[in-house]
Amino acid sequence: MKRREFIGFVCGAVAWPVAARAQQTVKVYRVGVLFAGSGEGSVPDEAFRSGLYERGYIEGQNIIVEFRTAAGKYEDLPRLATELVALNPDAIFAPAEAALRACLQASHTIPIVIAAAEFDPVEAGLIASIARPKGNVTGVIFNQVESSGKRVERLKEAIPSLSRVAVFVESGGKFQLDETERAARSLGLTLRTFDFRGPLDFEAAFGTALHERLEGLIVLVSPGMYAQRAKIASLAMQNRLPAIAPFSEFVDDGGLLSYGASFAGMFHYAAAHYVDRILRGARLADLPIEQPTKFEFSINLKTARALRLTVPPHVLAIADRVIE
Repeated sequence: MKRREFIGFVCGAVAWPVAARAQQTVKVYRVGVLFAGSGEGSVPDEAFRSGLYERGYIEGQNIIVEFRTAAGKYEDLPRLATELVALNPDAIFAPAEAALRACLQASHTIPIVIAAAEFDPVEAGLIASIARPKGNVTGVIFNQVESSGKRVERLKEAIPSLSRVAVFVESGGKFQLDETERAARSLGLTLRTFDFRGPLDFEAAFGTALHERLEGLIVLVSPGMYAQRAKIASLAMQNRLPAIAPFSEFVDDGGLLSYGASFAGMFHYAAAHYVDRILRGARLADLPIEQPTKFEFSINLKTARALRLTVPPHVLAIADRVIE
């Protein structure tokens, strides 16, 4: 099935030959990476490093990547950000809001690149505007509010009989709730919100959902939800709960549906476009923040069959990607 492009600006990126860049570069650059949830070697980490490699940066030769992760313990982020700043990196990649805030507390001069999917940096007061972010922050953002309602619609289209739906939200994803609730009301759906303010106890949440006979699940984006997407997909399967998430990697890990931009694509672009240009001397004022222009609707038919669901033909027809 034909797969449409989901991030318009990725297509415009020009790939520099690795060998040519390596020959031109004599300086060894140092880049800090601060993740709130995902670990080293994870999909977003590998996507970021592949973006650097595409531009000719080879670890151990002309670049050093200093990786830190809070692994969901957000209280550790200020300490980790201070560690990175002390290394005097040429740039820091801090995609999540909590990681960005920690880095801004540690430095107002080191360039910070974001790949914001769970927050609006303008609304949060962390940058002045998309076109002119000012300060020491730039990068790529994906506005989840615009797609939150569409996600509810896609789940209802795939399962027309749906009436009562669970919503998983972590503290960082609450801004998506209003649009999710509005869309649910318009479709006659009743939502049961599971607000994870502490540890992400998914087993207990699924147990409650099963007890209350909920019929579907909507996952709102946050670092913790993304990092635990495979676990959510697995538990959704075990509890026979059709689920949709904002990140396409959810479907790759066995989830039923996803609607949104690829996090891996955003992280790759953050490295290949923003970090590369910063290392080559570009001014942050010349690097406005960019946003995805197209989103991807993915369906895992293998999961649908395991859940004994028949996805309507018209829903399959509008999918950008179908996993058989």
